[in-house]
Amino acid sequence: MAMKSGVEYDRSGCTLLKELPFDSRRKMMSVLVRTRTGELMMFTKGAPDILLQRCAFVQKNGSVSAMTPSMRQSILKQNEEMASQAMRVLALCWRKISGSFDTSEQNLVFCSLAGMIDPPRKEAFEAVNRCRRAQIRPVMITGDSKETACAVASQLKILTPGGQVLTGSELDKLDDDRFLHLLPKVNVFARVTPAHKLRIVRAFKSQGAIVAMTGDGVNDAPAVKEANIGVSMGKNGTDVTKEASDVILMDDNFATLVCAIEEGRVIYQNIRKFIRYLLSCNIGEVITMFLAMLMGMPVPLLPIQILLINLVTDGLPAIALGLDPPDRDVMDQKPRRSTDSIFSGGLLEVILFRGALIGLSTIAVFSMLLTGGASLEMARTGALVTLILTQLIHVFECKSETRTLFGIPFFNNFKLIAAVCTSLCVMSFAVWHPMGRMIFETTALGVEQMKLIGVLVMAAPILWAFISGVWFHKRSDRTKI
Repeated sequence: MAMKSGVEYDRSGCTLLKELPFDSRRKMMSVLVRTRTGELMMFTKGAPDILLQRCAFVQKNGSVSAMTPSMRQSILKQNEEMASQAMRVLALCWRKISGSFDTSEQNLVFCSLAGMIDPPRKEAFEAVNRCRRAQIRPVMITGDSKETACAVASQLKILTPGGQVLTGSELDKLDDDRFLHLLPKVNVFARVTPAHKLRIVRAFKSQGAIVAMTGDGVNDAPAVKEANIGVSMGKNGTDVTKEASDVILMDDNFATLVCAIEEGRVIYQNIRKFIRYLLSCNIGEVITMFLAMLMGMPVPLLPIQILLINLVTDGLPAIALGLDPPDRDVMDQKPRRSTDSIFSGGLLEVILFRGALIGLSTIAVFSMLLTGGASLEMARTGALVTLILTQLIHVFECKSETRTLFGIPFFNNFKLIAAVCTSLCVMSFAVWHPMGRMIFETTALGVEQMKLIGVLVMAAPILWAFISGVWFHKRSDRTKI
């Protein structure tokens, strides 16, 4: 600000004697200098509401006079007006000193107020909105004045109607029980110290919340370390805060943190999709083999055919499913509980039931072909084709936990489509190509056999869509199927 006004330190003729650095307790910093004329001066800047208590004089139009209560109130009013415009306000003061040992920051002469504006980034507005949609509660904790904090928080919609603001001095007057009672309603904490930040984080954790704390200064390090997820700034963050944090934002952008939350949800969803598909398919294979033996039937699938299913028709779609793009509503779902297992939300029941449908469809085709006069080789080929087709249909069901096969986007993952097409080509080679039939001990299926397979293959997802809509929607607290 001084340089913009044409004042540069190198040409001021001042010699720095001592610096009293800023700390969160004093909320001010001072320098002791010798001027060009040899005078010894202390220059102080800091929070206006704190510094005004230490000012005994005021400078106006170059003359110094005693500070009166009305002047103090007028300055505080001006400070509030500037702070209400989302400005960070500093008070500038000075006094003459007798030497470098004279470091008392009292009986100061008030000079002026300086307002700095640091408007929120445009993407921060949408980031806060996405947090609210995802049922993530954003809370502002700042050392700025109450007026500045309220102005910024109101712009970002962090401070909403009904939300409360708590200052550090007010927090000191509250016991733990009263503070915990007010905590769900407080959206903004202003004029806080590092000790206050630590107390706030611990209070949220005591209520079962998963807390992510962002910070960049040394004073933020204790709270960042105490939080479940400590987040520091990569550009402006101090080394101490980076060391204490779990995540470092390389662009110092809150919106990036929200994007990281979305990415984490997508990864977790894709892991569940992968597990759901592979376990359902393997349960279907186990039921096929086990049920046939219990019924005294011949083995439905040969070892080479099971190997074909596991290595090709299972593996490729499962890998592609792990790369599935995010659901449109991934940030509209509430966060999962930290105690939830990977099978929460009814996933285990889904896997068992859908795997049973796959196995029953396969054993039904095998049994019907055998009783219909087909050869054992043809019945095994029918079971192989049925098992592959039901699994390839099921891979599309696994794309979403909130929609059935008839409501999912089919063409948003071309890797999955390519994997399914590859599996179909391998199946066709194994059934209808002479070399494939020789390797996998299959026989070519005719139109009648394929009609039977088609009916049973399509019956499974239709039945599943009905059952999932009626039963699993009611059981899942997140309406997952």
